Amino acid sequence: MKPLTQVTVIEFEGIGPGPLCGRMLADLGASVTLIARPGTSSVVDKLSGGAKPPLREGKHVIELNLKRPEDVRQALALVAGSDALIEGNRPGVMERLGLGPAHCAAVNPRLVYGRMTGWGQQGPLAQAAGHDINYLALSGVLSLSAVHGQLPVSPPTVLGDASGALGLCLGIVSGVLQAHKSGQGCVVDAAIVDVVAMLGGLAQWIASSGGLGGPAPSVFHDSPFYDVYRCADGGFVTLGAIEPQFYGLLLKKLGL
Repeated sequence: MKPLTQVTVIEFEGIGPGPLCGRMLADLGASVTLIARPGTSSVVDKLSGGAKPPLREGKHVIELNLKRPEDVRQALALVAGSDALIEGNRPGVMERLGLGPAHCAAVNPRLVYGRMTGWGQQGPLAQAAGHDINYLALSGVLSLSAVHGQLPVSPPTVLGDASGALGLCLGIVSGVLQAHKSGQGCVVDAAIVDVVAMLGGLAQWIASSGGLGGPAPSVFHDSPFYDVYRCADGGFVTLGAIEPQFYGLLLKKLGL
């Protein structure tokens, strides 16, 4: 049984974490209607390599031109019967289209309005462009990959987007649970930089205590039982034997 089979979601198509959040909700059983721009999207095509876009999987796709009043009215009609909404535009764009939180609440006061941005709806960076590496850097998480004065290593450029999608997904599900009880919707302001900082909290705490990235060996660096090793075939193997019982087994297997 999928837990969200009674939940309906309207997603205004974008790129990055918004579509991933919609896919997560669809995988959990939600009925997701994707509002896409008319015609093909070069960004979507590039990200999918010309194949069927994976982030559209499990969604019902309709095309609307939101610059036309009649299409905006059609979008509002869909919103009126939905539990949640996902949009990932820059702050102010949906309001200018007549599809902002106030417009949607007027037709559906129970709606959970999910907003996905890099920096949030307010603040000095709200209108600034940003990408994965920027969010990781300003959250402090990227610095944790630097050891012994080396350059920080950027992970595959989905860590911030994936974290943002997860945060938005949790916020929407929480909002829907509350709305089903109270009849009152809400706005979920999900900023990638906030979610990344939250998920990096444990690592930051360990780093501040000298256990990560400090001069002394720790379980996270410069320890032979927790590292990556190159193999004879050119591949790599990861080894994680922190606990004494696992370390003992490692020594036994290696004959040391």
